[in-house]
Order: sequence, then structure tokens, then C-alpha cells
Amino acid sequence: MLTDEHLNETKIDLGEEQGQPDQNAPADKGQITSVEDRDPRGINAHLKVNFEDVIAEPDSMHSFDKIWIWSDALFEVSKLWCYRIISLIFAVPVSLFSGIIFAILSCLHIWCVMPCIKNCLMNMPSIQAIWGTIVDVVISPCCESMGKCFSGINLHIARD
Repeated sequence: MLTDEHLNETKIDLGEEQGQPDQNAPADKGQITSVEDRDPRGINAHLKVNFEDVIAEPDSMHSFDKIWIWSDALFEVSKLWCYRIISLIFAVPVSLFSGIIFAILSCLHIWCVMPCIKNCLMNMPSIQAIWGTIVDVVISPCCESMGKCFSGINLHIARD
């Protein structure tokens, strides 16, 4: 069974020298995230799948021990390398596309949406005053008149 000890062999050496900052030190907002902790908020914790989570033999049925060990190793290695190959193909284009989309959305939000919202909020008191006048002069008298007209109607339902 592969453990973290085996996975540590494939880590990338970034060539840290004495003048460079420690990767484990807390990063400032402008720095690139740590190579070690790639999911600091745990948003993909549900994807931590081990061999035992997928393949399980009940106590009454067991395969050969060597088959179980090799199956576990093959599962872990194939999962790791398939992920690496797929991420090698898709990581850069998806990151580029996501960056462009978030840049567009941020620009629209900053330069279009928020000015419109602020403009509406600034004009809202005058619109509220005009709407309140319309309601008091036109709509309220109509509703009161219809209420008085229909208040005299009684409805009795009788079942046969």
C-alpha cells in the first residue's frame, strides 16, 4: 500500500537557496501559494479516495494476499499518474480560461454593476417619494372603494 512516504519521493525540488523565503512560511497576498498545501481551505476534501473506499472484500471472501497488495498499489499509482497526465493536459488551458472569465466578471462588476447599483440607491429617495404619492392618490382610494363595495357581499355554500 502506498503511503505519504512513497508520494514524497515525487515532490518537485524548487531549488530553494538561503536567500529565498521559506515555502512553509505564511504567504503574503501577492505570493504564490505553497507547493505543499494546495487545498488550504479543504474545498476538495470529498475527493480523498483510497483503495479501501472503492474496493472492499468482506470477511467471508478474500483474494490472495499478493493480489490484494498489488491491486492496492496499482490503484494508487494509476490514480496518481492518470491525474498528473490529465492535469498536465488541462491545467494550463482551464487556468487561462478561468482567469479570463474572472477578469471579465470582475471588470463588469467594478465598472458596470456597482455604478448602476449606486446610481439606483442615490435616486431611490426621490423615486420612493413619487411612488408613495401615486399610491396615496390613485391606488389607495381605488382599493378602499372596492373594499367597501365588496364588504357587503356574503357567500354561503350549502352542500346537498
